[in-house]
Amino acid sequence: MTVASGLDRLGSDPEVRALLAGRRVGLVAHPASVDASYRHARDIVGAVAELRVIFGPEHGFGGSAQDMVAVSEAATAGGSGSPRMVSLYGASAADLSPRPADLDGLDAMVIDLQDVGSRYYTYVWTAAFMLRVAARLGIETIVLDRPNPLGGEVVEGAPQRPGYRSFVGLYDVAVRHGMTIGEILRMVRSVEKLPEDSLRVVEMRGYRRDMDFEATGLPWVLPSPNMPTVDTAFVYPGGCVIEGTTLSEGRGTTRPFELLGAPGVDGAWIAENVVVPGAVLRPLTFEPTVRKHAGRVCGGVQVHVQDRRGFRSYAAYLQIIAAMLAQIDEFPWRTEEYEYEKSRPAIDLLTGGPEYRQLVNQRVSHPQRDGVGEYLARDAEGASAFAEARRPHLIY
Repeated sequence: MTVASGLDRLGSDPEVRALLAGRRVGLVAHPASVDASYRHARDIVGAVAELRVIFGPEHGFGGSAQDMVAVSEAATAGGSGSPRMVSLYGASAADLSPRPADLDGLDAMVIDLQDVGSRYYTYVWTAAFMLRVAARLGIETIVLDRPNPLGGEVVEGAPQRPGYRSFVGLYDVAVRHGMTIGEILRMVRSVEKLPEDSLRVVEMRGYRRDMDFEATGLPWVLPSPNMPTVDTAFVYPGGCVIEGTTLSEGRGTTRPFELLGAPGVDGAWIAENVVVPGAVLRPLTFEPTVRKHAGRVCGGVQVHVQDRRGFRSYAAYLQIIAAMLAQIDEFPWRTEEYEYEKSRPAIDLLTGGPEYRQLVNQRVSHPQRDGVGEYLARDAEGASAFAEARRPHLIY
């Protein structure tokens, strides 16, 4: 079965095309903004409307920039009369929101971004910033909805605690939220009390909440440099937490986020002693070519997911990370600036509060203390509460 994304409907449905016909519009897009035939949103929107400006999110419109690398888009997208290009991921946090002048003269903003279903993945928050600014200017935002690759039924990871919002969690949502980008923006509109007509979601046709990405029949195009496959998306709700540590998350390998470890980690011990329902942990050594531990041999594991429905990435990785950090001699936590944040530890932003960091610190100092199971039980309660709270915003 092939699901029709919002972009597919724009390309073929006269009723949807009428929403943009003859209007002056801007577009937020990236390489994965393609229809079922791999036609890009830039071409489809440009054939219907007057496309004046294109906005690129983190990694850039072309998707070539690595994580947390400021993007300076070219003045034009190439060629005479091409739309202007504007980066929404620059040198400072102020660059995350469009400037009113960037939207000058527009009748509508079109957003077509493929999300991966984890609150740290920044595209939904780029869309939220755009919605807020456009609504303030009286400009309608039209979202071309896309599937959540992980499906929409499972929710994992409690929302952030007060004081822990950031660009890896602009609003309080579960880590694995089970929502589409259109549903997330409906939530933002409600929380911000924006006018009802500030947002229009072009809904998918044929999509069900129990579908993972491959069930939709749509083509996978990597939405960012280290999200090469659907397999990557399934481990990412837990795998991204590694960014808050000094462990390698496998950047600079062909299986980012599936591989994790560091010099000094005994992968065989991890594989034997950490039980992960729905997956097999295979001990291995690997050598990252970039970022953490580049050029050094790391011990660790590869997470091989065998049962997607039974696998819970967030819980699995929190257990693996805690066990690995207890084995290494190095300081466990990332101290560098993270997504424009300098005052709060990256691990706290990712997990939504200081509790996990404090728990691991105690475990490193006193190996006989575990506490991860209790932490995950409390965390699951927060995830369940969010699953109920999100209901008014769901479309499918």
